[in-house]
Formats: sequence, C-alpha cells, structure tokens
Amino acid sequence: MRAHEVPQDDSVLEGRRRACYALDAQGRYVVVASRGWEVERIVNEHARDALREQLEAVRLQVLAGKVSALAYHMTVCQMDYRLLAANTGMSRFRVRRHLRPKVFARLSHAVLERYAHAFGLSVAELARLPGLGG
Repeated sequence: MRAHEVPQDDSVLEGRRRACYALDAQGRYVVVASRGWEVERIVNEHARDALREQLEAVRLQVLAGKVSALAYHMTVCQMDYRLLAANTGMSRFRVRRHLRPKVFARLSHAVLERYAHAFGLSVAELARLPGLGG
C-alpha cells in the first residue's frame, strides 16, 4: 500500500492514531499515521458481538449449574483450559476438572489464588459472576 492510500476512516481507535507501514514515492517503507479503517471497525464489532454471545451462553451455563464460574472468567479472558493450565502451572486435566461446579466449590484457597492471579482478580471476584453477587 502506498503512503497516500493509508486509510483514515473512523474506527475503533476513537480519534487516536496508530503507526502503519506503507511505501513512499521512492518505494521505501515508511511509517504513516492512520486513524483506522472502516473494514477493521466492522470486523471488530462482529468479533465483540460474537464474544458477548459466547459470554452470555457461558453465564447461563454457570447459572444453570452446568459449569463453574471458572468457565465464565476463562471466556472473559479468552482462555481455553490449556492456556489457563499453562498460566497457573496446573495440569490440563486438573483445570478441566475444576470446571465442574461441585469440584470448584471444594477448591482450596491456594488453588483459588492461582486462578485469581491468572485472571487478575481477587479470590472473591473469582467465585462469582459480575453483577450477580454470587
């Protein structure tokens, strides 16, 4: 893309700019400021909508007692059990087991702290869904 072709549409940047690489008149790569690209905004909106739908589906599963609150926080942080296992230093089997509400309810404070740290939450926040209190 040439420097004069770098998109300057309104986007998720909310008026800020970011650096993009483009070719100048001499064919060299230069850094050009961009306000964004409308296509980027549309794709990001679709991704946010999909994440909201996924989060609501997991929230309903938690409320129905099918999965623990751990599943909700994993979805918020866009983690799967493998990534969470790597971030906590636990086995994948153990993390998957903790997705069961009855097992999660019996976890020690030390294990809950490891999960809370991985999500950037307190132990109290980990055990509940936002806005529900429990």
